[in-house]
Amino acid sequence: MTLVAGVDSSTQSCKVVVRDAETGRLVREGRASHPDGTEVHPSHWWSALQSALSDAGGLDDVAALSVAGQQHGMVCLDDAGEVVREALLWNDTRSAAAAADLTAELGAQEWATRIGLVPVASFTVTKLRWLAQHEPDNAKRTAAVCLPHDWLTWKLRGTGALEDLVTDRSDASGTGYFDSVANAYVPDLLSLGLGRSDVALPRVLGPSEFVDGPVRLGAGAGDNAGAMLGVGGGKDVVVSLGTSGVVTATAEVRAADASGIVAGFADATGRYLPLACTLNAARVLDATARMLGVDLATLSDLALSAKPGAEGVVMVPYLEGERTPNLPDATGALHGLTLTNATPANIARAAVEGMLCGLAVGLDALAEQGADVSGVRLVGGAAASRAVREIAPIVFGVPVTVPAPGEYVADGAARQAAWTLTGAATPPEWTLAESTRFEADAVPEVRARYGDAAQRYLSR
Repeated sequence: MTLVAGVDSSTQSCKVVVRDAETGRLVREGRASHPDGTEVHPSHWWSALQSALSDAGGLDDVAALSVAGQQHGMVCLDDAGEVVREALLWNDTRSAAAAADLTAELGAQEWATRIGLVPVASFTVTKLRWLAQHEPDNAKRTAAVCLPHDWLTWKLRGTGALEDLVTDRSDASGTGYFDSVANAYVPDLLSLGLGRSDVALPRVLGPSEFVDGPVRLGAGAGDNAGAMLGVGGGKDVVVSLGTSGVVTATAEVRAADASGIVAGFADATGRYLPLACTLNAARVLDATARMLGVDLATLSDLALSAKPGAEGVVMVPYLEGERTPNLPDATGALHGLTLTNATPANIARAAVEGMLCGLAVGLDALAEQGADVSGVRLVGGAAASRAVREIAPIVFGVPVTVPAPGEYVADGAARQAAWTLTGAATPPEWTLAESTRFEADAVPEVRARYGDAAQRYLSR
């Protein structure tokens, strides 16, 4: 039996799965936590990876490994390969003003046409603009820029040479200075961000390419592309409910949405990954449970005990600002409270419905870009909630399937690692986890009330 390993270096933790390269059967796994915060020194990711690999039994019998990771973050290295400053993560919104400036300077349509993206605070190019404006000495010291999964792959290679940095199309496509159609960096966009374009950037590997390290190292992937590879999305739209909420699909043509709601990313197979992202997903439920003084299981029971629409209570869950729509400085709000409907059950229901309504905005946007939204595959930590599973079809208006819980990002990375061993044109076919299907009649009033409440932010 040939074994491969897949790594998910996410915002909150590092997960490792070791699988049979031919069948995909899980052999062992490991996990380690990351520190909280929106800026983190990459050394913490490296320590967590070492701990998770050890927990998963090490690499002595593993033939290949790939690293998938949180997208967009800014990792700056000096000419000796040392980290210049703590990495700014995707959910650090201090570059929101820089994103607005970059959009205005080139125009939203021009950004969308050239690279499939309109700048928001998550994207690396906006963080580079912030660095150049606020930390010019650090910007001057920067000799190379890479992404979290690039840095980990580079550390695994162990050479310390900047020219050995590698990445893949999926993660490069989220930087704001990579053209995924031409498969090339765009120097003038990099310069628009950092003020110069002479920094080293990772070489972009093809989907099944690899480089040498302690084992064969695959190209890796952004976490959303890794999850799509791991879950086997097929024709369904995949909605992932983790730290962020993501709506994505597989496409043959790159999206070019000048509104910025749909990002025209690349996927991990050579195609494209139109994607809408909210900053607020599973942690909306965490925060609501904390506010009500209950655990997540009780929150789910409370939500299901209330009627659809929560008797008029609406939560707009912009607890960390928002990306869809682009409102980085927004805060959350409860609307429609009265003496009679202000109950824990209605507030719990409103939290679940509000989180899902935010994702439904992304579903609508993907449909406008030509995606088939006749079915949704629901994954991520919050998909474990019975309330989320049962309320999702009411909000989305389509059947929802929920695969058995799994580490889909790490699974996708492992499948990519197995691909490096075959030389085939497509990744290996692995047996996918069985899914449970949920159906319910849509209740349009839920979406309508949420839309009315959210519109108040846009009209300010």
